[in-house]
Amino acid sequence: MKPTRRESDTPESFWDRHWSGMTRPSSGMPSAALERLIAGRPAGRAVDLGCGRGDDAVWLAKKGWQVVAVDVSQSALEAVQRNAEKAGVAGRIACERHDLSRTLPDGPFDLVLSMFTHTPLEFDRAAMLSAAATLVAPGGLFLIAGHGSLAPWSWSDPEIQRPKAQDVADALALADWTPIEIADYPREAHGPGGQVAEVLDSITALERPIG
Repeated sequence: MKPTRRESDTPESFWDRHWSGMTRPSSGMPSAALERLIAGRPAGRAVDLGCGRGDDAVWLAKKGWQVVAVDVSQSALEAVQRNAEKAGVAGRIACERHDLSRTLPDGPFDLVLSMFTHTPLEFDRAAMLSAAATLVAPGGLFLIAGHGSLAPWSWSDPEIQRPKAQDVADALALADWTPIEIADYPREAHGPGGQVAEVLDSITALERPIG
């Protein structure tokens, strides 16, 4: 159930209401792009920006990564801690609360994730992604997933043009970084009333050069 946006909402209050209202159990499954794109990469230090209940963070920790899980919502971070303890990886996950429009954790990281960091509140996502790029260690991977298009029942106006994967890469202007994947994938989305629509998931993965 999506929380109703209130005039007095801050990012923390909005997302606390969202995550505390979640009754469906966490899936425990990683994002498909994450699972695909880190295959063969050695485990290192990772940060999950806007981690939600921590499916990606917990999965990475189970693979041997040391993970900093970041969210503006304390309710989300408490869910991450519970899921990490249940999975036996609490010692490999540190939770930090950040409003990503204001602060970021201390880098560097071998893997920086920004997986669907969208919000109906005012938020300069492009500026956040530019700042997040500075957290990537030499040889590290910056993995960004976003909504390239929206379903009609989405929080946001589906008529608003969303940046595609190449648009995200162009805006970052990291010309000396190596593109690992820049692609938009169609996906069938299902709405709360049984609606079905095709949407795009945009994946931008860039590797920072060494030296």
